[in-house]
Amino acid sequence: MAIPDLKYNFIAIEGNIGAGKTTLAKRLADEFEAKLILERFEDNSFLPKFYKQPDVYAFPLEMSFLADRYQQLKDQLTMQELFKTFTISDYLIDKSLIFAKNNLKADEFNLYARLFHIISAFLPRPDLLVYLYLNIPRLQENIRKRGRDYEKLIMPDYLEKIQSGYLNHFRSLSGMPILIIDTNHLDFMEREGDYRAFLATIQQDFDHGIHRIFI
Repeated sequence: MAIPDLKYNFIAIEGNIGAGKTTLAKRLADEFEAKLILERFEDNSFLPKFYKQPDVYAFPLEMSFLADRYQQLKDQLTMQELFKTFTISDYLIDKSLIFAKNNLKADEFNLYARLFHIISAFLPRPDLLVYLYLNIPRLQENIRKRGRDYEKLIMPDYLEKIQSGYLNHFRSLSGMPILIIDTNHLDFMEREGDYRAFLATIQQDFDHGIHRIFI
């Protein structure tokens, strides 16, 4: 079952660390029996090491994430599933480029970007990209609540840089609508009205480009 009157078959939910993208993607997929693609970051052995020694582990971390994201999206988006015409993902492949630009040295990033653009060209793009915007204190609060030990090392300035990286990157994208939704006063899990307002928003027909949304 697809969302009534929805114009989009493939939606990607994005956001900074702790923005709630996975929680929202799961709820949407459960409600509408959609194919769900979730990032497999917990299996990445470089991630805890990176937060302790970023200079040492940044490049292998970003390369391993890129390889895994590409393989997952390639497999999932080319696989036809009966009765599942709506696909939702809790990430966009471009996040690889955004994090790499922040974490890698200039020469490493130049090499990485060349590879990224080669392989990402073979992946289908979402019909709609939704970015959940949350301020840094709220992101930190969510990170504390979920209690992952390695995330305790994440500093506010790192979250600021990632947030800026996303917003700057969106200006360079074309070919899809991008909704930046301010979620600082929203709770899609605890307040049903907020969730229903979100559904009403994504049922609209948006032009390509950036749209800032306040629900």
